[in-house]
Amino acid sequence: MDRHTRSRMSSTPGYVHGYSAEEERRLSDQAGALAALLHQDTWFPPGSLVLEAGCGTGAQTALVTAASPGARLISVDRSAPSLRAARARALGGELLCGDINTLPFRDGSFDHIFVCFVLEHLSDPPGALVHLRRLLRPGGTCTVIEGDHGSCYYHPETPEAAHAWWALVRAQAAVGGDALVGRRLYPLLAGAGFEEVTVSPRMVYADESRPGVQDGFVQRTIVPMVEGARERAVRLGLVDPDAFDRGVADLRRTGGPGGTFCYTFFRATGVNPG
Repeated sequence: MDRHTRSRMSSTPGYVHGYSAEEERRLSDQAGALAALLHQDTWFPPGSLVLEAGCGTGAQTALVTAASPGARLISVDRSAPSLRAARARALGGELLCGDINTLPFRDGSFDHIFVCFVLEHLSDPPGALVHLRRLLRPGGTCTVIEGDHGSCYYHPETPEAAHAWWALVRAQAAVGGDALVGRRLYPLLAGAGFEEVTVSPRMVYADESRPGVQDGFVQRTIVPMVEGARERAVRLGLVDPDAFDRGVADLRRTGGPGGTFCYTFFRATGVNPG
């Protein structure tokens, strides 16, 4: 889902959602809607050096900076448009352009690494995590947050809505990503050599008794996320444009009267044994 974060930081040939102003707004809305759910336990101690691998437009960077004012944060992304947007936020800390597999830091440079909504857009998540672990000092931690589009269910569920949803998943796969990566976090971190790996599922549920969640998550995050993949999905021949538009309209109904929407994110942490 999250990090547009973004084909950035991989050899992936394009961020499936694009780099429009609308996508930038969606990422900001997403960060705000999910802040408490995903980041209630994201905190880095004063004096620690933290690498944010794949900062995108800085939507998550702002949350990390606010929660850990005493930490020094270095945020890296390979997308120039994303970095321009992040710099416009005046977040503080350091913003650098770079590829996740060729970052210009010595082994053991960082106390902590933070990766949010990035692995889903990478063509080689295992390789990226191996490289990132080398940048951690012994005993340093890595925090990874990802969604899983396969965890989604909603009402009313129509064939058109399902077709649009899975067109997004297929479009992301076509550019080398994996929209189902959330379920893989434990084996990915363990396989990269991290120890003490723990995974915490974080479920979002919306119905009309929770209008704030319906608006912030379904209407401002989920539906625009699917809409953002329209051009690529149509160009790849994955979906008929009219059918896609009907599916998006049906998905929007899940965030309105009588509708429900449920989605699960996964937050994983691991320790570098050195």
